[in-house]
Amino acid sequence: MDKIILIGGGGHCTSCIDVIEQENRFQIGGIVDLPDKIGEKQLGYPIIGRDEDLPRLSETYTFFLITLGQIKTPQRRIALYDLLLELQVSLPTVVSPRAYISPHAHINDGTIIMHNALVNAGATVGANCIINSCAIIEHDARIGDHCHISTNAVVNGGAIIAGESFVGSGAVIRDNIRVGRRSLIGGGANVMEDVPEDTFYTGRK
Repeated sequence: MDKIILIGGGGHCTSCIDVIEQENRFQIGGIVDLPDKIGEKQLGYPIIGRDEDLPRLSETYTFFLITLGQIKTPQRRIALYDLLLELQVSLPTVVSPRAYISPHAHINDGTIIMHNALVNAGATVGANCIINSCAIIEHDARIGDHCHISTNAVVNGGAIIAGESFVGSGAVIRDNIRVGRRSLIGGGANVMEDVPEDTFYTGRK
């Protein structure tokens, strides 16, 4: 079984570990986190380095996954993703066996699909995304690179979530709506109209 290095500890990493264990495709070789965490363990897996150690680790390991969470901003995840591209390592797509991905959908590199998520026919999910537990990406929806679709969020058919955006837990994006780049949709919001880029949308006036 190939080994994979996880980048970023914390709560999201814990959830990713469970998905990786359930998928049973990779063995976790270690976690990269803050310098003061080196030597500790997370769910039994050792924290073996910090971000600055990634070039060295890339000489030994082939597979890496960014397990740093994304709520307010994707910038740290984007910087790590760009660094991993420069290092020419492999960024696999990780899919929970409890998720459903239509054979007619497309998921790009470095994205994780968490437990009980659904990605329907004709949908596209970009690179380095988090499709969190119980999220629904309906038919022909498009999710740009570096997005986080949170728990129980629904992106309805034909909707577009432009890159670097965040959709909060329980939010519902109406069919054929466009959410602009770098936008943040608050938890529980019902999005019934297009959202301009760089917008914090709560649905409340």
